[in-house]
Amino acid sequence: MVEQTPEKAPRRASKGAPEKQPGGRASDRAADRASKGASGRADARAADEAADRAPEQAPWHGRERAVSDFVERFAAELVVAGMGRMPARIFSCLMAEESGVLTSAELSERLQISPAAVSGGMRYLIQVGLVAKEREPGSRRDRYRVLNDVWFESLTRRDEILLRWIRVLSEGQTAVGVGTVAAERLAESAAFFEFMIGELHGMLGRWREHRAATLG
Repeated sequence: MVEQTPEKAPRRASKGAPEKQPGGRASDRAADRASKGASGRADARAADEAADRAPEQAPWHGRERAVSDFVERFAAELVVAGMGRMPARIFSCLMAEESGVLTSAELSERLQISPAAVSGGMRYLIQVGLVAKEREPGSRRDRYRVLNDVWFESLTRRDEILLRWIRVLSEGQTAVGVGTVAAERLAESAAFFEFMIGELHGMLGRWREHRAATLG
C-alpha cells in the first residue's frame, strides 16, 4: 500500500476549491439583478416626476418658439431691405432679448451658429451703429448691447456719413471736370445729401417731442 504523503493533501484541497465558485457567481448575478431593478425603479420615478413637471414648462417652451419665430421673421425682412442674413439674425435676437444684451456665446447658442459667424456679423452691426460692444462687469468677456432708441441713434450718426459723402462728391466734381455732365450729377447728389441732413435734424427733433408726449 502506498503511503499518503502530506504534500498531496493541499493539492486535493486546492482542486476542491472551484466547486464553491458557481455558488458565488449565482450570488453576484442576483445582486446585479437587484441593483438593476433598483436603478430601473429610480429611473421610472425620475420619468414620472419629469412628466409631472412638463405642464409647468410648456408655456415657457411655447414662448421660446414664438420668440425664435419672430427673430427669423424680422431677420428675413431686414435681409429683404439689404442687410446680410447673419447680421440680421443677430440684431433680431438682441432686439427680442429682455435686457438687450447678450454675449457671443449666448448668441451662438441661441442662433445655433459658430462664434466666428457671430464675430463677423457683429463687425457690421457695430460699424453701422446698430449695436455697441462693451465689457461684461467683473469678467474679461465682451458682450453686445442694442439700445432701446437704436433707430434714433443710428440716424443721428448718419450726419457724419453724409458729411463725408458730401466732401468726397465735391472733390469729385473737380476730378471729373467742372461743367461736365458727370460733375453736375455729383453736385446734385451732394445737394441732396445737404438737404437730407437739414430735414433729418428737424425730423429727429419732432420725434423727441412725440416720444416724450406718447411714450414718456
